[in-house]
Amino acid sequence: MTASFANPVLVIGSGLAGLMTALSLAPLPVLLVTRALAGGESSSQWAQGGVAAALGADDDAERHGEDTLAAGDGLCDSHAVRAVTGAARSAIEALQSFGVRFDFNPDGTLAAGLEAAHSRRRILHVGGDGSGAEIVRALVARAQETPSIRIVEASLVRHLLTRQGSVCGALVTGPQGDDVIAASRIVLATGGLGGLFEATTNPCGHLGQGVALAARAGAVLADMEFVQFHPTALEGRTRPLGLISEAVRGEGAILVNERGERFMSAWPGAELAARDVVARAISAQLQRGGKVFLDARAALGHGFAARFPAIHALCMEAGVDPAVQPVPVRPAAHYHMGGVLTDLNGRTSLSGLWAAGEVACTGLHGANRLASNSLLEAAVMGARVAADIRRMSVPEVISPVPVPACCAQDDGAEVRAITSAHLGVLRHEAGLRAAVEGLLPLATADGPQRDAAIVALCMAVFAHERRESRGAHARTDYPLPQPDASRQFMSLDAVLVRARAILSHSHARSA
Repeated sequence: MTASFANPVLVIGSGLAGLMTALSLAPLPVLLVTRALAGGESSSQWAQGGVAAALGADDDAERHGEDTLAAGDGLCDSHAVRAVTGAARSAIEALQSFGVRFDFNPDGTLAAGLEAAHSRRRILHVGGDGSGAEIVRALVARAQETPSIRIVEASLVRHLLTRQGSVCGALVTGPQGDDVIAASRIVLATGGLGGLFEATTNPCGHLGQGVALAARAGAVLADMEFVQFHPTALEGRTRPLGLISEAVRGEGAILVNERGERFMSAWPGAELAARDVVARAISAQLQRGGKVFLDARAALGHGFAARFPAIHALCMEAGVDPAVQPVPVRPAAHYHMGGVLTDLNGRTSLSGLWAAGEVACTGLHGANRLASNSLLEAAVMGARVAADIRRMSVPEVISPVPVPACCAQDDGAEVRAITSAHLGVLRHEAGLRAAVEGLLPLATADGPQRDAAIVALCMAVFAHERRESRGAHARTDYPLPQPDASRQFMSLDAVLVRARAILSHSHARSA
């Protein structure tokens, strides 16, 4: 697999973060391993909203940073906010240099849309509401043309191999079986964990594999409790659920219940309040047995198809014409703010291991991601990871010790049922304890659900320890925020210790 690539930089994942890292590393040799076709099954490819970048005459990085901090509800890392929002212009220029063609206004300026909790129109699109697919398509094409990048498709990384506290390779399963790749520099760009929920807008195979790989290797995790639920997924039986972008609300669409009441009108920002606020309000309507619809008839009418062609097609496929009918919607798992703890160069706590994109946690998003900051972060951090690797001397590669083949992974159905029941929009202590009780045996057994269970258990333990409601984490038993709240950091070993303590305390109380 690596005959002509001695000690390459091993990049795991082919979404925006992975592709940006690989392209920015040229001409250093890169082996990019992806579980599907290059760019396929990535959340980046499915992104509708675009890239947040403060490039307008009435905008700047400071305003963008203020909006990011407000959405993050007190838990953003201010250094990360400044670094990422301040690098927006260079990130857009880099994407353009790799062949990405952003949408322009007739006067030659970049077209910018508005999304929830942004104080300015700063969302850049590519091909209207198909931004992610077009960005990934352009980057994949450039990567395939780059001699220093070798793409290995239909392959899954099963283990990160370590020696003396540093990574030294990975066990990869591909069409030809298992292969051990020696690499002293590894970049995780594996995406998120939305597939751990029944209702999700992410590829169903996204079970947090990168988090599990890093956790099992000993890396520190951060803010695992914060899962953002997109307020307006298209209600239906298909999985994953189709996404009705915030940009539709940015163009004036409103939310109404089955009685025709506009229940968000009293909130600051109304339909364009932060995502956690809108998701909770919709969940409250659904919990009482009601239904919720996104009504774009007055705002867009028959112009809907021209403004949002992909969303229009999605709705029509589901039997709903958004020009003349309200669209049924519900919250769905959409983005994970937590992940593998990194610094602002993407370095994890494990030597030789970097992470970028949704699998990583830089602290940019805090407790709640500001819309369209994810693609910006993926582009910025992919470039920063590459720059960090290029600055360092090449570590000596150590031949990894062969490892036995591990148990094949399944689709995570048992874990998904637990996660969906107890780690959704609204949480409480009894449910979190039940989640820990169900997940701990799966996470500590070498069975097919192990990795998915490890990730879900980390979410449950982090959520149990956060006894407040903040951002995307809402607890009905602790509805108010705590004034002294801080971020949480734990290794897998610490999570397991805490999980056992939660169950021990629960059993002692019931005895």
